[in-house]
Amino acid sequence: MFFIFAIIAVASAWGVVTSKNIVHSAFFLALSFAGVAVLYVLLNAEYLAAVQLLVYAGAISIMVIFAVMLTLRGDVAESSPVTKKWTQGALVSALVFIVLALVILTNSDWRILAMPALAGGTTVELSKLLLSWYMVPFEAAAILITVALIGAVIIAKGGHESK
Repeated sequence: MFFIFAIIAVASAWGVVTSKNIVHSAFFLALSFAGVAVLYVLLNAEYLAAVQLLVYAGAISIMVIFAVMLTLRGDVAESSPVTKKWTQGALVSALVFIVLALVILTNSDWRILAMPALAGGTTVELSKLLLSWYMVPFEAAAILITVALIGAVIIAKGGHESK
């Protein structure tokens, strides 16, 4: 089951990158998010799977589709005609994979100390942990998402249009 859904997630992520139709890319993105959610279920992380389905496969994918539909100027079938530089992206991806593999395989002395479980796994304990111990990373993620949203609005609006 793991390999089936891992192949679905990776193949749909490949479809996001290679599709010439931006709406199809958005649907491939939703399928990739759903495949990752199934992988979380197989890892016995049901909470992460539920969050993955609700937040990413649901909300983010719908937001991307609405943003595409609202900002698209022209024919959807030719919304992403320039995909000629995919070989350069594949080369960079392969180089990053090789470097990461070399780092992982050459360092046999990984000292990861076991930490006691800070929470029992319930939603209440997770929220207390998120809003106390991990408050700074939580706020940093919120600021990062806000900046990304502002950047997306500026790009969609066309920052340097002549008036």
